[in-house]
Amino acid sequence: MVARQEDQARGAGEVMNAEELNAGLSDVREAHRFDEGALQAWLRENVPEAQGPLTVRQFKGGQSNPTFRLDVPGRSFVMRRKPPGVTVPGAHAVDREARVIGALGKQGFPVPRIYGLCTDDAVIGSWFYVMECVEGRVFWNSRFETVAAEERVAYFDAMNATLAQLHNFDPLALGLDDFGKKGNYFERQIARWSRQYLSDEAAGRDPNMDRLIEWLPANIPAGDESRIVHGDYRADNMVFHPTEPRVAAVLDWELSTLGHPLADFVNHLMMYRLPPTILSGLRGADFAALKLMPEEEYIAAYCRRTGREGIGHIGFYRAFALFRLAAIYHGIKARALRGTAASAHAEELAAQYPLLAQLGWSEAEAV
Repeated sequence: MVARQEDQARGAGEVMNAEELNAGLSDVREAHRFDEGALQAWLRENVPEAQGPLTVRQFKGGQSNPTFRLDVPGRSFVMRRKPPGVTVPGAHAVDREARVIGALGKQGFPVPRIYGLCTDDAVIGSWFYVMECVEGRVFWNSRFETVAAEERVAYFDAMNATLAQLHNFDPLALGLDDFGKKGNYFERQIARWSRQYLSDEAAGRDPNMDRLIEWLPANIPAGDESRIVHGDYRADNMVFHPTEPRVAAVLDWELSTLGHPLADFVNHLMMYRLPPTILSGLRGADFAALKLMPEEEYIAAYCRRTGREGIGHIGFYRAFALFRLAAIYHGIKARALRGTAASAHAEELAAQYPLLAQLGWSEAEAV
C-alpha cells in the first residue's frame, strides 16, 4: 500500500518528470530478481503462446506490484507479481487484478488479455499473472502535448467514453458482484482515510483536513450506486492506439473495487482542478490555445453516455476526491519524515499536501 500510494502521487512538471521516472525498461532490480528458469518452465506448461528462449526486463514504473516485460521469439508479454517478502494483508492482490481484467476483457472492454495466473509462491517467490503486451502510446500528462492540437479533444473524448463504458457495466452480469463491499461507499472511504490521517501523527495536523473530516460525513448526498471503479483512472494509466485517438488498454487495476461511479469519475475529473505540479493537472491552462476539452463539456459527455441529467452535489465529490488525495500525500509526508518512503521523491510529493487540503476545503466552502 505504501508504494502504491506513492505511485498514485506521481507528479509532473516542476516537481518531477513522470515520464523520465516511469517510462521504459531496465534490468531486473536486485530486490525483485527471481529464478527466470522456473518462470520459463511455468510458461512452457501454462502459456503455449510464450515458448522459446526468454528475456526478462523490468518496467521502471509499477513500484507496488513489480512489472516485467517477457520477450520470446516473435512475441512479448507482461508479468505483474506481488513483491517478494512479507506484504501487508490485502495489498498487492494480483489475483484481483487478473480477475477484473479477465472479466472486463470478455465484455469487449479495452484491457490486455490475461494468459495465466500463478498462485504458487514456489515458482518465483510470489504470486503473479501474465498478460498481453499492448503496444501503443502512453501520455504522461493530461495536455497530450505530443499530438496535434486539433486532435486533443478526440483523445479527451476517448478517455471519457472508456470510463463511461466501465461504469455502465452491471457487476452482477460480469460475475463481479462480490468484488467489493456494497453500499455506504462514501461513509466507509471517509472513515478509512480519516483514520489513516489521524493515526499518523508524524506529519502533523492540518486545519483544512480537520475541517474536511467534520464536513464530509455530514454532507454525503442521498442515494447510492455500486459499479466497478478503477480507482486511479488517468491518462498515464492507459495505452492509446499507435496512431488513433482510441484507448487500446486501461492498465493498473490494483485499486479497483465496487464503489460509487461518481467518486471514480470526479477523481479522474480532478485533472481540471489540480495544478501542473500535482499529477500534471490542468489548473491555469489556456484551454482555447491548447485546444483541450473544457471541464463543462467533459462532464456533459460523461453524463450523456451514462444516462445522467447532470451531477448534483458535484462540490461534495470534488471535496472528497481532494481529501482522499491529501490523505495519501499526508501519509507520504509521514513516511518521508521517518525515512521509510518508497519513492526517492517523497519529500517533493509531501510538500504538496497542504495545498491539496486547502483546495479540498475550498471546494467544500463553495457548496
